[in-house]
Amino acid sequence: MNKPFQFKEFSVNQDRCAMKIGTDGVLLGAWTSVKHNPFSVLDIGAGTGILSLMLAQRSHAETIEAIEIDDAAFEQAASNFEDSPWGDRLFCYHAGFNEFVEEIDDKYDMIISNPPFYTENYKTDNPQRDLARFTDALPFEHLLHGTAKLLDDNGKASFIIPFSEEVNFILLAEKTGLYPNRITRVKGTNTSEIKRSLLEFSFTKTTIDTSELTIETSRHQYTEDYINLTKNFYLKM
Repeated sequence: MNKPFQFKEFSVNQDRCAMKIGTDGVLLGAWTSVKHNPFSVLDIGAGTGILSLMLAQRSHAETIEAIEIDDAAFEQAASNFEDSPWGDRLFCYHAGFNEFVEEIDDKYDMIISNPPFYTENYKTDNPQRDLARFTDALPFEHLLHGTAKLLDDNGKASFIIPFSEEVNFILLAEKTGLYPNRITRVKGTNTSEIKRSLLEFSFTKTTIDTSELTIETSRHQYTEDYINLTKNFYLKM
């Protein structure tokens, strides 16, 4: 029996999910701004439901909806939502994103996604994990086109992607009318290369607020910035 991943205010079962809880999801859930007090949130590619749960803890959003295409992950996210303190605000749809975009007329104040992004030309022998990790399951073009269609005029959308994809992702976003407002580039240690980009978009062109975040000073010795960002979630922070 796999034990649930225990956070300060909720726990997450992940035994049925191909993609387990990792630093990327927690970073995005903690970094995403809720200053505009979103009423409605959409989580694209829910996985365990971690992003929706973090935003339920951090915001007063009345509606937090998630979409998940994988059968087992959908069931797991729905179960994690029910077991959380915010079950009445959380809902998971079992659908692909393109299908969802075509059927939904609602607009969301916030859209958040930790999208699949492995673009290497190989597959493993685990189709469920491949679906969760490869961009052909949800190409960036489809993700951004759908986001632009579903985002409220004054809404914000946040993503975490590989740093190597940042320039291309921003160009694709601008074609849909979305512009980067905030970028944080993440690296593991002071001496390592930048690995991830946290990106916030809106329909408004502004001066981009850029920053850098380093996770560790040495193995399991976390930086003050990382601790401050995640301390409301991790038990040991």
